[in-house]
Order: sequence, then C-alpha cells, then structure tokens
Amino acid sequence: MSTQPGGAARLLMSATLPALQRLPPETAHHLALRGLRLMRGQVKAPAWNGAAIELFGLKFANPVGLAAGFDKNADCVDGLGALGFSHIEFGTVTPRPQPGNQRPRLFRLRKARALINRMGFNNHGADYLAERLQRATWRGIRGVSIGKNADTPIERAAEDYVLCMRKLYTLADYFAINVSSPNTKGLRTLQAADALTGILQALREEGLRLREQHRRRVPLLVKLSPDLEPQELQAACEVIAAQGVDGVIATNTSTRVPGFEAELSSRGGGGLSGAPLEARSLEVLQLLRKALGAKFPLIGVGGLMSADAVAARLASGANLVQLYTGFVYRGPALLAESLQRLNPPPQR
Repeated sequence: MSTQPGGAARLLMSATLPALQRLPPETAHHLALRGLRLMRGQVKAPAWNGAAIELFGLKFANPVGLAAGFDKNADCVDGLGALGFSHIEFGTVTPRPQPGNQRPRLFRLRKARALINRMGFNNHGADYLAERLQRATWRGIRGVSIGKNADTPIERAAEDYVLCMRKLYTLADYFAINVSSPNTKGLRTLQAADALTGILQALREEGLRLREQHRRRVPLLVKLSPDLEPQELQAACEVIAAQGVDGVIATNTSTRVPGFEAELSSRGGGGLSGAPLEARSLEVLQLLRKALGAKFPLIGVGGLMSADAVAARLASGANLVQLYTGFVYRGPALLAESLQRLNPPPQR
C-alpha cells in the first residue's frame, strides 16, 4: 500500500469506482464529483518531470487535461485540479440555464468500454459558471466550452456564443467553440463553412473589443465532430485557418461508429465515446495535422482508455490530450499512468 502523501486517498478513489459503476450513470457521476470535492487537498498529484507545453500563449504544466462534460458547472474545480491535470475544460455552458434532454440520457456499454450520452447541454448557465470559477483557487489552465441554448434559433446561434464569451472572458484561459455535439438539434450544421465563418467572425469581433477592455487575450478553439466527411473537414479547416482560430479539439462524440448503430438507436440517439472511437478520432487528428500544418495547435480527445493510447495520440500529432470516458471508467489511475508513461527522466 502506498505510504506517499495522498496515496491512501488515491487508493480509496480507485476502490470506489466499481461501486459507482453499479449505480445509474448520471447518479454515479454526481456522487463522484461530490467525493472529489470532499477529498480536495488529500490527493497527491503525479509527478511530471518535463517542461511546460506552450500553446497559443498559455503554458500547460503537462500534456494531459480533462475534457468538457465532466464538470459542466465548475462545481469541482479544486478537487479535479488537485489530481494533476494540466488543464480542465468546463461546460459546455449556455447563456441561460437549461435542463437538457429527458432522462435517462447517459448509458454505459461496459464490454465495449464506451458511453452513450444524449445530455443536451444540461447546465446552470454562464452566470453560475462564472461564480464558481471566481471562487475556485486552482490555478491550472481553465478552458470553457461554449454552446447555444436549445431554444435559440440556429440562425441566431452566434449571439449565444458571443454572450457566453462576454460573461466569462475574464475567467477563461481559452474558449472551446462547441459546434459538434450531436445532442442539440441542428448544432452540427454550424460546422458548415458559411455558418462556422459567421460564428467565428462574431466571436473575433467581440474578442477584440473585450481584449481592449480587459487587457488580456483569450484564445479561441473549435471542437470538431469525428463524423465529418473528408470534404466537410477540409472546408472547416479552410475556415479555421482563414479566421485565425488558435487551435482545434479533435474530436467530439460520434453518432455512427460501425457496429454500434443499434445501440445508439435503442437509446434514442446521442453520441458514443470511449474505446470504439479511438481509431476514428486518431484518423481525424492526422487529417487535421496534414490540412492545418505542423505548427497548428491540436488537442486530441476520443477513445483514450490507456497510457499507451495517450502516448500514441501525442506521437501522431496532438500537442495535448484530454481524457473523458477513460477517466470515467478508470479514474485518476489513468492520469497517473499516462504521466508516468510520458515522463522524461528527472533532470540531475
């Protein structure tokens, strides 16, 4: 048994995972967040010997972060931050609170090491998220994933993204523009060239105004779907390059992973994440690297269930990675193993 500070806490967290996974998924998720809040300060973060990774003007302490969706409302900033993530992406947040889709809306596929979610941007709204971020003490990189309210007409989506930016500009280290969730009707149409151009232009104009007002620059990233056809992906890349986007997150969940069509249909749709998405997310990342060039910042997410998968994603062109489903199934052990796998020898 570990005798290091926080070792007992880490073992306790790992030991509770099997019990949590016998509960309904959404119930287990809320209990996990509550437990992390209670154990704040009792977990020793894994060591990282490497230098910080510098991207779009920010310094990331190590290559591994937590993806959007785990802590939508920033209720557990300090507890999650204490685990050793270099960055945490909060949200997806919308300007106004909304309940999301009807329950049940989160499903485990244990044998496949996958999840299906059709959450629908359930969150407490941008004002609540701002208040939670203000109260938090963790000083790692705080990303905020922004989206539109379900009842906002698709042609007015840009207004919601701009409003989220305005409310959270002084608290976010970067914004991730979520136009790729399959769980809000019509949202994925915003990845089309004309629609994406309109949103990015609106955000860039507002960003320039806010930058002047607050004397700080907040980078803009776009999160893309793994389900884009090659020509759609190429068109999105052309817009991203033309609009001066700072980075891309690849990928969101998928609605069409081969062999899982019946599973998705039987649960009323939604997006699949986890091990079955690994190959396609990796493929999209490689296509993006080719289309956007060697120096363009890319964050890899999707199907990262092991330290080897994390290392392979970084070796294939990702500058950083984010965990989600792997963290749900394996807990902090996956983060610790990933950093150990990636760790360069300590400098003497």
